[in-house]
Amino acid sequence: MRVPRDLTGDNVEMQRPETAEEYEARLRSYIADQDPIAMQREAPRTLGKLIDGLSEVALARQPSPGKWSIRAILAHMAEDELVSSWRYRQMIEHSGAVLSGFDQDHWARLGDYEAWTTRDALEMFRLLREANLRMFCRLTPEDWQCFGVHAERGRMTVEDLARHMAGHDQNHIAQVRTLLQQV
Repeated sequence: MRVPRDLTGDNVEMQRPETAEEYEARLRSYIADQDPIAMQREAPRTLGKLIDGLSEVALARQPSPGKWSIRAILAHMAEDELVSSWRYRQMIEHSGAVLSGFDQDHWARLGDYEAWTTRDALEMFRLLREANLRMFCRLTPEDWQCFGVHAERGRMTVEDLARHMAGHDQNHIAQVRTLLQQV
């Protein structure tokens, strides 16, 4: 699995990269006993509150060369939500579907994340998330157990992906908070 690199510049002196299993365990730890759907519902609002009133210059500041700005993190979250939308629907329609991974750094270059406005990135994330939340309300217990086989994570159900995305949100919210301390 391509484990996401440290995008904020934190832990630059890490002795070894995080393994795929450690990354997944860390995302699960963000959720614990909480409701992942409620967490997903709250994530766009939390991000909006965090960036409210900040200038584009501050939100575009990269902590160091090659590290993502708050703007780039939000653009990544929007595009990852787009991917997740497709994955959920593929698993529900074709249980057992093959789910490809993607190279987030390549997507950041292709998507020119630094050219987005932060507000546009947040709005894209919010709209895509709302579409998924509406879909979640219509799922049957059987739908939640439909699955796909992810190229890097193996077998995962719709429920597993929803939990993963809630943890992914919390990971990036923590990164945004860290970056805001530097602004």
